[in-house]
Amino acid sequence: MAPSTSPVSQTRAFSTVFLIEMWERFGFYGMQVLMVTYMVKKLGFVDVKANLVWGAAAALIYVTPAIGGWVGDKLLGTRRVMRMGALILMLGYVLLWIPSDNATLLYVALGVIVVGNGFFKPNAGNLVRKIYEGDESKIDSAFTIYYMAVNIGSTVSMLLTPWIRDYVGARYGEDWGWHTAFGACAVGLLLGLGNYALMSHTLKHVGSPADDKPVDLRRLALVLLAGAAMVLVSALILQSLIVARICVYAAGVVILGIFVHLIRSSHPDERAGLIAALVLTIQTIFFFIFYQQMSTSLNLFAQRNVDLDFSLFGVHLFRWIPEQFQSLNAIWIVILSPILVMIYNALGRRGRDLSVAAKFAWGFVAVAAGFFIYGLGARGAVDGKVSSWIMVWGYGLYSLGELLVSGLGLAMIARYVPARMGGFMMGAYYVAVGISQYLGSVVANIAHIPAGLTDPVQSLAIYTSLFNKLGFVGLLCTIIAIAVLPLMKRLSNRHAEHAAAADPLPPVRSEELPQS
Repeated sequence: MAPSTSPVSQTRAFSTVFLIEMWERFGFYGMQVLMVTYMVKKLGFVDVKANLVWGAAAALIYVTPAIGGWVGDKLLGTRRVMRMGALILMLGYVLLWIPSDNATLLYVALGVIVVGNGFFKPNAGNLVRKIYEGDESKIDSAFTIYYMAVNIGSTVSMLLTPWIRDYVGARYGEDWGWHTAFGACAVGLLLGLGNYALMSHTLKHVGSPADDKPVDLRRLALVLLAGAAMVLVSALILQSLIVARICVYAAGVVILGIFVHLIRSSHPDERAGLIAALVLTIQTIFFFIFYQQMSTSLNLFAQRNVDLDFSLFGVHLFRWIPEQFQSLNAIWIVILSPILVMIYNALGRRGRDLSVAAKFAWGFVAVAAGFFIYGLGARGAVDGKVSSWIMVWGYGLYSLGELLVSGLGLAMIARYVPARMGGFMMGAYYVAVGISQYLGSVVANIAHIPAGLTDPVQSLAIYTSLFNKLGFVGLLCTIIAIAVLPLMKRLSNRHAEHAAAADPLPPVRSEELPQS
């Protein structure tokens, strides 16, 4: 890498990635919060089909980063591919902006979003890894704050886009309401790209070797052509639930095979870290089955069985739109992230920080408790409607679990995976997440509401049965996570011993320069 002409601190470089990620997530979650109800209420899909279409789209959205990370590492440059992904994502939201009841246009727009996310997501995460390369003490904290960026953007958009839909829809018609809300996602990403253009100089010293070379137009053309083909393939997959199921499960087999191959063919010094990463990735798959309930079963539960009014001591405070309850996840994460960072740093200074594997175990405890709260809330339901505060506390525990598991997933890759595999393994991690997103939609359909059933008392029993089952599965995951802690400790110690014996990683480029 060519040296930069002036020192750039880790914080300034991190802030640039933080902000583009925040705006990108504004667009993505603004779209996601509406998607299942858009398919049910606007396009007339039954809830089973809507859940599975979105589950397949979510799987593809997480699978494609396995390729995008490699494109950034080897072909076009990490920074370039991240920016290109943001532009493609914006195009996908623009397609959703077009007023239409044509399901094919929806599938094509989702295909564009799949490709854009595949380019953006692994390269943004890999830039954070590169900023803190050689400074392992800050990795967990950096990725926790980075994860908070996701939730600042998503909090705003998940509150805003349902309100835009209702406000515009009441004045100009339902069509304009839905599509103007999707258009807001495109505008948000445009603002993010403008902000990145102003701050991009802070990342000149960070990236892959391809970033420092002129753009290879032939490679760029081939990548864009492959991206266009992937849009068409994605649209075709989304139109056939059987094909989607086959593709997702095949991806699971392939990614497991790749992990096994990398572990067997890696240097013995690298093997312990890779096995540790595999164990934690499998645990992450189980977590995201829970996570997918937010946009599927919990979303539809809010539509049918939640009192939308917030009251305190008999005083009415405000009323929410059903989709806005999904923003509770992001709100809690913004609140809890800095608290966890302070705890991590305090424990680290005392040499008593919990291992990533132990944090995963505590995460499953929190998730299980969160789903049990939904079940307990049903006992105090009035006419089949649970209190809005039950959603607040359920999401709070659920979000704590997310921070302890998903929030550290990227840090786990950064900690245990050799740098030369960083981009690819970051992508492989997202493939695993994608598989679990689809499985989560399959699980959500356990709470399928039969056609014509409108009695909230009956639908409440169906939903809470699912949530109680998920609570017990969360407890089972906790037991398994605790059982593998001794193995994870041995693997982590072995990995640390080999890392200490090896040559130290070079410092971050900006730290090699004299400070002003």
